Amino acid sequence: MSEQEELTAMQHRLDELLQRVGQLERTVDELRGAGPAASAATESKSPAPELVTIPDTPYNSALWTDSDDEGLGARDRHAP
Repeated sequence: MSEQEELTAMQHRLDELLQRVGQLERTVDELRGAGPAASAATESKSPAPELVTIPDTPYNSALWTDSDDEGLGARDRHAP
């Protein structure tokens, strides 16, 4: 077999594998009770990402009173 024929045969095998995986997913959905209509709706809709609002107000400075700067060491000590 030439390299091109091998690549074509491999592409056909991959296409067949994808079809069978799709069939298996549909079968599992039906066995779980979702039914074909529910699985089709699930495939077409992806859940909307949950948005988190971050306020523009500054943080309370008391939160940082005992903290050290990461990677820079403590304020009252010098690096070795």
